[in-house]
Amino acid sequence: MGPIIGYVPGVFDLFHIGHLNMLRQARERCDTLIAGVVSDEVCETTKGIIPTVPLVERLEIVEAIGIVDAVYAERTTDKVDSWREVGFTHLFKGDDWKGTEKGDALEKKMASVGVEVIYFPYTLQTSSTALRKAIAREGAQVS
Repeated sequence: MGPIIGYVPGVFDLFHIGHLNMLRQARERCDTLIAGVVSDEVCETTKGIIPTVPLVERLEIVEAIGIVDAVYAERTTDKVDSWREVGFTHLFKGDDWKGTEKGDALEKKMASVGVEVIYFPYTLQTSSTALRKAIAREGAQVS
């Protein structure tokens, strides 16, 4: 068996402790770790939001924290396309995907190319969505 090449896809917008936890946990489980930073266009397509922080800056932030070996701008919704470009052996996701329709579909698709999906505990108390809501509330109170 060759080296374990891990891949952590994410928007990594409003970088927070949940992102850091995921990257740290993934780092412990692989020889090489690549962060797939989702492009603004893919984020808008899949989540219906445009990231607050532009892609170029998010790539720089994730690379600068010193946990990942490389960053990759993910410009497609298909993880097999990313796999073809990056060549990872394991894909890491938050366990909020585990047992869901989208998680099951991801596992099946990744298994077809020999990639194992591994889930880590999702950090419930902090998310980019929660941060956006808090910022919006704070902005409304200031107005």
